[in-house]
Amino acid sequence: MLLFRKRPEMPAPSEALPGRPEALPTAERHFVNGQPLKGPYPEGIETVVLGLGCFWGAERKFWQLPQGIHVTAVGYAGGYTPNPTYEEVCTGRTGHNEVVLVAFDPAVLPLEAVLKTFFESHDPTQGYRQGNDVGTQYRSGIYTTSEAQAQTARAVRDTYARALDAKGYGPVTTEIVPLETFFFAEEYHQQYLAKNPGGYCGLGGTGVSCPVGVGVAAE
Repeated sequence: MLLFRKRPEMPAPSEALPGRPEALPTAERHFVNGQPLKGPYPEGIETVVLGLGCFWGAERKFWQLPQGIHVTAVGYAGGYTPNPTYEEVCTGRTGHNEVVLVAFDPAVLPLEAVLKTFFESHDPTQGYRQGNDVGTQYRSGIYTTSEAQAQTARAVRDTYARALDAKGYGPVTTEIVPLETFFFAEEYHQQYLAKNPGGYCGLGGTGVSCPVGVGVAAE
């Protein structure tokens, strides 16, 4: 992944790359479970978009959950450039985050449990980085699709912040904002670690348990 030579910072909207009006070509179906990647998703399925570092390993954390996941997909959110490419996102000039769209059944897997996996799978105190991956596209973020999701996300974040503080970690930097647009990433990024089992994954959690949800977590 890209290492910046200077301290990363978000670009102003006027500085962002122009992008393009056309959506990038991507996969039609999930490589692991065969579900249509873009939906339409069945009635009752909820979506949330999460940024927790390089999206290759991040996506795997969620498709490996034992129950309640309908489909996952990787893409870009939280920035300015329409329909950005991976290379454009890695310049730091789109404002986007590398993210995972998680479509889940809240009757089986509550949002609190999804967020438990989210928080325990990365270090949400690192700002614009995860480990050796440095840049605005590696920031911790929850991009919500309803006010109810936002309230739950803030509650879980605050609960985990207290647990991290008790273990000597600094402030949680996770941004929680309404999702504006999710741009699907290119086909080769979708379910990358299922296609390339020995591929790069730079994710690492803190080892601090998030004391909410139902205790499900990916291996």
